[in-house]
Amino acid sequence: MALKSTIFKAEMSVADIGRGHYGDYALTIARHPSETDERMMVRLLAFALNASDTLAFGKGLSTEDEPDLWQRDLTGAIELWIDVGLPDEKEIRKACGRADAVHVYAYGGRAVGLWWDKMRGKLDGQDRLAVSEVPLEASKALAALAGRTMRLHCTIQEGQILFGDATASVSLELVAIKAASPRR
Repeated sequence: MALKSTIFKAEMSVADIGRGHYGDYALTIARHPSETDERMMVRLLAFALNASDTLAFGKGLSTEDEPDLWQRDLTGAIELWIDVGLPDEKEIRKACGRADAVHVYAYGGRAVGLWWDKMRGKLDGQDRLAVSEVPLEASKALAALAGRTMRLHCTIQEGQILFGDATASVSLELVAIKAASPRR
C-alpha cells in the first residue's frame, strides 16, 4: 500500500519591499512521504520570494512534468516554473521550453556546487533560467520551523530575507548562481 502525503497548513504574511508586494496567504502543502521538512520549507521560501495570487504549488514529487511551484496566466500558459533542490538537466531544459521564466532554488550545501559544476556547461545558454542557492545553515534553520500548522512571516528587502514565526526567525541571503537574461 502506497503511503499518502501529509497535509500541512501555513498562514503566511509576505512583505516584499523591492517588488512592492504585500499579501497574506492561506497555504495547503501536501508533503510527499519521501520529502523532508527542509525541502518543504524551501518550497515555502520559494513561494514567499515569488508570492502572487496566481502562484500555486505543483502536485509534488510523485508527479513528473510539474514543478514544485508555478504561475500561469489566464490562458493557461506557464509564466513562471519553480523547482526546488537539484533537478536534472533534462527537466530544466523541458521547463525552459514550456515557461517564460524558470527559477531553481538549490539547497544541500556542498552538493549544490558539485551539481552546478556538472550542469553549468549544459545550462548556461538557457536564457530563461535563474539559479539561486539557499545556504545550508539557512535551509536547516528553516526546517526547524516546520509544523503541521504554521503562522509564518517573510520580509524581503534588498536581497535580505527574514523568514520566521512567532518564536524564531531565519535571516538569509540567497547566493545567485545564474541569472536569467533580460527579456527583449
